Amino acid sequence: MKIRALFAVVVAVMAILINTGAGQALETESPLEKSMSDTLDLWREGQYERLFEQLAHRGKTSRESFVEKMRESSIHPVCCWQKMEHFRIINENRTDATVYVKLGLEGTPYVSGAVTREFKLTHQEGVWKMQLADVFSIAGVTGKKRNGTKRYVKKIIYYN
Repeated sequence: MKIRALFAVVVAVMAILINTGAGQALETESPLEKSMSDTLDLWREGQYERLFEQLAHRGKTSRESFVEKMRESSIHPVCCWQKMEHFRIINENRTDATVYVKLGLEGTPYVSGAVTREFKLTHQEGVWKMQLADVFSIAGVTGKKRNGTKRYVKKIIYYN
């Protein structure tokens, strides 16, 4: 009988620990990291219209132009743990943040398939947003028009 009572107490204590704090320790992702991860997921899934809405500083780029350029790029983020590694917040204030992260990429012309660099995020509409220019840069596209035709330039630096 004593063993059953002891077992019941141990189970109850473990349930209390899981509900009060131990479960929260698993959620260490910052709002910046979660927002950037969600943005990269939209890109990987090919949801370019929704991705456009999640980006800051879109300038004169139209949704249609953005979607067209992104569909023509073969580069996109990888899935799961390789998507973002070594995430570090360098600077953060109320409206802007700078983070340093290694992004895993597929469809790159290089074997390493990753880019490690700083990214600026902007807090708009209650959400942290990546810059449109950063997404274009990673995807290897620019949308300069020349003599009435579009010219796409692939330029990106890959690091191991």
